[in-house]
Amino acid sequence: MEFSVENKTARLSVGELADFQIGPRESGEGAQGLWRAQLGTHWHNELRTQLTSEQPTALFEIPITAEVVHRGWRISLSGRIDQLVPPNLTSEPRPNEPRPAAKLREVKTVTRALPAAEEELRAEYPSYFAQLATYLALSRLIAPIHPALDATTPVHGELVFVEVGSGLTQAIPVTAADEQGFQVQLERLTEFLDARQRARERLRALNFRSAFTTLRPGQESIQDDLRKALGEHPIVMLEAPTGFGKTGALLECALHQLRSGRFERVLYLTSKATGQLQVVHQLRGMTSSDFRPANSGAGAAAVSASAAQSGIAVWHVRNKREHCINDTFQCVRDVCRHLHDVETRWARSGLSRFYLFENEPRTIEDLRLAGSAAGICPYEITRTSLAFNDVWIGDYNYVFAPGSRGLFYDQPGFDPARTLLIVDEAHNLPTRVADAYSQGFNAADACFVGENLARLRSFAPLSLAWDHWTHFLTQLKPSDALSPDQEDDARHLLEQIAKQLGVVPPDYVELGPQATELIWQIPSFLNYLETDLPRLWWTPRAGELLVTCLDAAAVIGPALRSFGSAILATATLGPPNLFVEACGLETAKPERRPVETPTARLGGLNKRDTKKLFKHLSSGADLLELREARDAAEPAVVRAATPWREGAYNVGIDLRVDTSYQQRMRSLPVTARTIEAFSESWQRVDRPKLHPDLTNCITVFFPSYSYAEAVQRQMAESGSVVRVALQPRLPDLAAQRAWAEETLALADAMFLVLGSSFAEGVDFLGGKIGGAIVVGPALPEVNAVQRARLAALSGTHSREAAFRRVYQVPGIQKVNQALGRLVRAPGQSGRVLLHCRRFAETAYASLLAPEYQFGENIATDEDLQNWLAR
Repeated sequence: MEFSVENKTARLSVGELADFQIGPRESGEGAQGLWRAQLGTHWHNELRTQLTSEQPTALFEIPITAEVVHRGWRISLSGRIDQLVPPNLTSEPRPNEPRPAAKLREVKTVTRALPAAEEELRAEYPSYFAQLATYLALSRLIAPIHPALDATTPVHGELVFVEVGSGLTQAIPVTAADEQGFQVQLERLTEFLDARQRARERLRALNFRSAFTTLRPGQESIQDDLRKALGEHPIVMLEAPTGFGKTGALLECALHQLRSGRFERVLYLTSKATGQLQVVHQLRGMTSSDFRPANSGAGAAAVSASAAQSGIAVWHVRNKREHCINDTFQCVRDVCRHLHDVETRWARSGLSRFYLFENEPRTIEDLRLAGSAAGICPYEITRTSLAFNDVWIGDYNYVFAPGSRGLFYDQPGFDPARTLLIVDEAHNLPTRVADAYSQGFNAADACFVGENLARLRSFAPLSLAWDHWTHFLTQLKPSDALSPDQEDDARHLLEQIAKQLGVVPPDYVELGPQATELIWQIPSFLNYLETDLPRLWWTPRAGELLVTCLDAAAVIGPALRSFGSAILATATLGPPNLFVEACGLETAKPERRPVETPTARLGGLNKRDTKKLFKHLSSGADLLELREARDAAEPAVVRAATPWREGAYNVGIDLRVDTSYQQRMRSLPVTARTIEAFSESWQRVDRPKLHPDLTNCITVFFPSYSYAEAVQRQMAESGSVVRVALQPRLPDLAAQRAWAEETLALADAMFLVLGSSFAEGVDFLGGKIGGAIVVGPALPEVNAVQRARLAALSGTHSREAAFRRVYQVPGIQKVNQALGRLVRAPGQSGRVLLHCRRFAETAYASLLAPEYQFGENIATDEDLQNWLAR
């Protein structure tokens, strides 16, 4: 749906109007929606063939477009009528006999048993009747709707229900009472449009304060820089180091854009739940009366649930599983009592308060409590409320993952072209989107599903197709890539399963949540395969198939460019040209056309052609216009100034060791002695000298767990007195923080893994940890995927350039991320040892942040002692 509150116009499809409602609705998300769509297509084709044989004059997929005016809104509607059956005019009607009528027919598939009472079908599927009623109303506005009909030909409607399992049909004629559904839907739509118009007026009067009470050096110009960049480029890349106040700066920019009316909505995406919570608190605070801004020493803003009206509506979106209030998560309506008849029960639930009143608490705990009390799925509260909010905060998946993006894109009135997209921690975006388009299968899971299908005596062709798939998986041997024949076989087997699911789906209630999720993977995965992306089909272990997306740039770029503007923010941008390429944002290069010079065509031109050619060669206006358009389409790069970071790091580059995978074990004794020397010097010399708040604990970053464990063993075997704490595998942020705080108090050295949540997500270490050792660049593991990525780039990149993009850039980016968290505010400083000679090589050093590039080379043990003493 598209609408303009300024012009009071709206344009949408007939289906959108019929489905429009404020409250829970069938989402059509995920694999369940996919197989239902496949069933609908199958039965539409079957009934079309049948009707054509019975009535050769029948017409199908009749386009229709008309405009209606309701409550001051001009509404353009368009759609396609499934079937149009002209009247039988073989004989003239007798006097006073009604004229033969044409029949509009809509075909709808249902999972319930047929035949059923007409009253039950009207109550269960009101949108189907509203859709046909809309077609009937439009057909009378623009009669005749097809040249095959006369303008005076009466038109009746008939809804044809098809039972998906058996193909049984039940036709129900549309009555005058049913036709009132068209007016009901117009009322619902214009009520929503009026609400959006009031929201626009509310945003024009939006009041907010800066996120900062006092500006740090570099913060004073960031708003002007962002505003200018957004005015000239649709996509802006912002690089601001950890501690700059990036979140506050982005939100302040977004609020200015909303108030100006350039955008009607802001999407703020980040991959970390903690980051999302920070955005919620800071945004609420900037528009509320009890806000304590950043830079004031008060920490995060504390916003009360009863804060004064802020003029902005914000919703933090958590995933569906987090909303669930059942003991077992299985999102099937026949299983979950909180989804049963939810559309009817919503009206008396009182849950509309979550989008009608801004001061209603909206945490995930509040939603779960309210949903439990009302007996309605809390996720439906989120799904219903989103359309009424100005800022949506959530994960990347809601824009870039095909299985999750329906939550945002199916919202009434959502238009990316009128939306500002902010992507935080954007350096993770290419990898995260590639993961969303990847899929894994294994023989054990397939056997589990097969056993359950056999237990339920499921549709025999489906069980047979699944057995063939299971056999295929069990025969797989470890391999870096499937052969073309094996890949074709896998696709064929998956397509056969999806086909049978479309004919007779299994009983998902009896099947259980685990088997259901595994089955739904199949149609979802086939849907992903329709997007042409480079993929590797490989088997890391026997009986396991992974289909890994090698590069998602082809879907990231169009998604970003569909928004009115997008800001990609990160602390570690890396080489901008490589990031632009990874996000599919390269500017299209004009085709090289052969230039015909006057000499080449001498004697072949008449006067008119000569005049045209001379004008082309003597004027650069067209070339200038093309250059300006290309420059405007290119992403702008804004780098935040942080003069307080200059000279804050004392960096040493250890040339004594090679920590590459082949050589690192030889250097274990040197690495162990280096950690001991660094720890002893830090506690005796550096910590007292730098800042009293710094702890005695140093941090040592490793490329992998195995490497860290090997060094820890070496230190223990050599009798080291340094107390070492190795990062545990803790997924919960609260547990991670508790471990880190205990380690800071009790240990001498904290061993962390580069790229982990500890190295990139525990921000509170800034100002507490001042000494760090980085044991080598964290290059990705050499495996089939990385080799395939290198091979994919070989046609367009040199070997060095491909290696740089696949290995060096991600590896050094993890180093920059980790070290950036040591100095987060003016006055903080640290000592950093880059423990590998590769850090001195230009290819690696050039990728380091400027603060770490120019360190002191350490070639001997004596050099190390001298550096530590300074």
